[in-house]
Amino acid sequence: MLVRRLITAATLILVTLFAGAGALWLRPAEARLPDADFAAPMSARAAVDVVAEAQARQEAHIAAVSQKMGLIDPTHLPLIPSVYFADTGHHLSNRSGFLNFWRANGQQLIFGLPISEELVENGRIVQYFERARFEFHPEAFGSNSQVQLGLIGTDLATHSLLSDTLVGMDDPQSEATYFPETRHTLVGIFRKYWKRHGGVAIFGFPVSEELVEDGRTVQYFERARMEWWPEDVDSFFRNQESIQGFSLTTLYEVRVSDVGRRLAAARGVNIAPVAQLPGTPIWSAAIWQRHIDVDLTAQQMVAYEGDLAVWHAPVATGRDGFNTPTGDFAIYYRVPMQDMTGSMGGETWYVPHIPWVQYIVGGVAFHGTYWHNAHGTGVRMSHGCVNLRIDDAQWLYEWADIGTTVTIHY
Repeated sequence: MLVRRLITAATLILVTLFAGAGALWLRPAEARLPDADFAAPMSARAAVDVVAEAQARQEAHIAAVSQKMGLIDPTHLPLIPSVYFADTGHHLSNRSGFLNFWRANGQQLIFGLPISEELVENGRIVQYFERARFEFHPEAFGSNSQVQLGLIGTDLATHSLLSDTLVGMDDPQSEATYFPETRHTLVGIFRKYWKRHGGVAIFGFPVSEELVEDGRTVQYFERARMEWWPEDVDSFFRNQESIQGFSLTTLYEVRVSDVGRRLAAARGVNIAPVAQLPGTPIWSAAIWQRHIDVDLTAQQMVAYEGDLAVWHAPVATGRDGFNTPTGDFAIYYRVPMQDMTGSMGGETWYVPHIPWVQYIVGGVAFHGTYWHNAHGTGVRMSHGCVNLRIDDAQWLYEWADIGTTVTIHY
């Protein structure tokens, strides 16, 4: 009887941890859909059916994980939430806070996947990832500094043939951010990426200037090495940069390279795959109940996995007369690229090549924009849609799915 109770309790804990509040909703079909930049791709009734089917699949996935856990002897279950990455054959847990840190600060985009289990180096618990090394600092337990990133960019640069580029500069470049701590500068696309994705806390200070390695522009930081992939931005957006007078960035134009893997190899760290622990689910964004919150007053969007915020982005929403609707919705249709056409309120428009479109109610959608950069400024630009920067729209498209819930409010 005791074992049965423990199994039931463990199952309930898993459902609570991974499913979040579990409230999946969509505004009922209405007689008239909101006006917006796009024509609704399907009726409100059809959208409700699509969302219900997708959310049923999500619930079935969570239930399957819970059932699998319930069949395991509770004494063999992990005591701390843990997941397993089949691609690399390693676990990631919250024993030291690494799992939530990874989820909340960029996930695979910034850190890559775990390539080792937790281990001890110089008396400290660490874990290697493809692009980083996490360190547990017990002296800061419970604070934002409990998990810190190792200075692997510095380590790798120091042990490579970069001694000349590591020498600091006395005169910073014009229109560059100069860091007296390391006497190096940060400019252009690398500076934009550095600021958007965590700054000093995630990447550290620059420890080199921009340089060319193997034909690609790179820059070393205390905790990372960035690479520039200009070919990731297609010619249409490059032309729009010239027309609009500001730069556009895709999600993978700048990439954090595999310095974690390189340093692990240099230090002889064991990265061989390990067997999956009983009761640990294979990693998927769908483990947690995904939810998107849009604050029309702040002009900000936050994506959540359960109760944990995992992405923040500025937005530009509908202007007066074309106000973005408020309420509880869900993504019901998605397309990576679409032309925008419409005629409303005495206006007619045609805007081609709209990236990363996700419909949430009627013709109202999340999508990237290339014709303005007013996101988060308070200037509302759209006919009802939620405008995002292209890189944020791409991240949201890759992370979300049909049935992902959305709340829009003031």
